[in-house]
Amino acid sequence: MTEGRVSAALIGGTGLVGSQILATLTSLPSKPTIYAIARKDLPTASSSIQPLIDTDSSKWSDSLKSLSPAPNVFLSALGTTKAQAGSFAAQRKIDYDLNLALAKAAKESGVKTYLLISSDAVSRTSPFPYSKMKAELEDAVKELGFQHTVIVKPGLLLGTRADSRPVEAFLQGIAKGVGMISKSLTNFWAQDVDIIGKAAVSAAMQCVEGKREEGVWVVSQSDIIRLGRTEWKVEK
Repeated sequence: MTEGRVSAALIGGTGLVGSQILATLTSLPSKPTIYAIARKDLPTASSSIQPLIDTDSSKWSDSLKSLSPAPNVFLSALGTTKAQAGSFAAQRKIDYDLNLALAKAAKESGVKTYLLISSDAVSRTSPFPYSKMKAELEDAVKELGFQHTVIVKPGLLLGTRADSRPVEAFLQGIAKGVGMISKSLTNFWAQDVDIIGKAAVSAAMQCVEGKREEGVWVVSQSDIIRLGRTEWKVEK
């Protein structure tokens, strides 16, 4: 991958996928300026990072809009769980309301490229509230009309979380075991978070560099493997 000079704003940089996006951005030889909005200290330290730490998430949109000039790209890996939030209503305030508010702030600020980490298993007609909510968010950010809207849709996330998620951990164990036989047996339903992070950065950079047509780009699981593993290359 060839990267141009870029400034990026990132939300969710302390999470499983977001931390990989942050690490990938800091690894780029061009050393882009990274504005990382978070509630707590970031997992990666770099002179390229300008942390915007505030425990009050209601102020994050204003922090984003205060950046001048506007970042080239805004990446969101923001998300929580019902267990962490305390209820589905509380989860929705973060996963949907806060995500959408930040996307709107990015659009108002003049950001041209918006990237959202979503999920492959989402549907507006799903009987599962979480799946339906994620689909609604995808539709809402598409309607904002960014020059480039990138929706990254991974399958099962393969990585180590700080919090305990028994069902996910069980499925991860199966995926890792099968993956030891052949990665091709897991690529279509589970991806390593470092690969997802690289794919997200690659997709964002292609948009910033004018290598993609304007509009909506849905990055599927096969695209994630292609962008984050097969084609991933950082020029020194």
